[in-house]
Amino acid sequence: MDEHGLGPNGAMLYCMEYLEANYDWLEDRLKELGEETYVLFDLPGQVELTTNHESVKRIIRKLTKSGFRLAAVHLCDAHYVTDASKYISVLMLSLRTMLHLELPHVNVLSKVDLITQYGDLDFNLDFYTEVQDLSYLENALSSASPRFAALNMAICSLIEDYGLIGFETLAVEDKESMLHLMRVVDKATGCVFVPPPNAPQPEGTLEAASAPASQRPNVYGLFSSALGEIRGPRSDVRDVQERWIDAKKEWDAYERQQWRKEGELIQQEEAKKKSGIRERGGSTTK
Repeated sequence: MDEHGLGPNGAMLYCMEYLEANYDWLEDRLKELGEETYVLFDLPGQVELTTNHESVKRIIRKLTKSGFRLAAVHLCDAHYVTDASKYISVLMLSLRTMLHLELPHVNVLSKVDLITQYGDLDFNLDFYTEVQDLSYLENALSSASPRFAALNMAICSLIEDYGLIGFETLAVEDKESMLHLMRVVDKATGCVFVPPPNAPQPEGTLEAASAPASQRPNVYGLFSSALGEIRGPRSDVRDVQERWIDAKKEWDAYERQQWRKEGELIQQEEAKKKSGIRERGGSTTK
């Protein structure tokens, strides 16, 4: 910014263009990590980078040619769903990002644990995560901006015509929520096809023990993980609504109680270990 007299946005775009022009540096740094490394690229929140600027898109293509199996995880604050116009804006932004990057895409409503602080939802949470019939938002959109009622419904129709958008949810401090999202992302990248190191090879396949994990045959992953439904405590959006919206206080109290019990068990185990060490030390001295 100081050297070229650029503002924050211009400097960010310049940096991406500079990285693209010096991609060989990035490629060398990534090779140092090894073939079996799971890499997370954390992009800045500046939407121009993923909606209409070409540098990130070209870098992604080069990474794909280098052998990376990429998926885009697009985070949006969950509180936007409490306002119909902001929710439509998030849908448009997500759709534009999906069409621009051309990657397997996971849209996420993050900070879902804070959603109740911004007001009540007009519909159940699954209405927003599954992007159901957007015509139900007509009254809310028209009351907020009557002059643009026809434009609002045309935008809703455009989003529904593509039929591409859906959302996962994330409460970053909730272990089950994070594990569910990791499973979804692994399914999008194809990591579910990668067998664990000790997995037996399917019968009738060529010996590939020395090949990288991503190149070894794994019929078990194909028929179980990859094609199976993702199940877990936070895999059903109705459970997410109960946890963070309908019964948040009750669940918070229950989890605090469980944490106390877990802490007491850990303290007891540590006390047992210490007493065992003291007993062994005493017998040695005798």
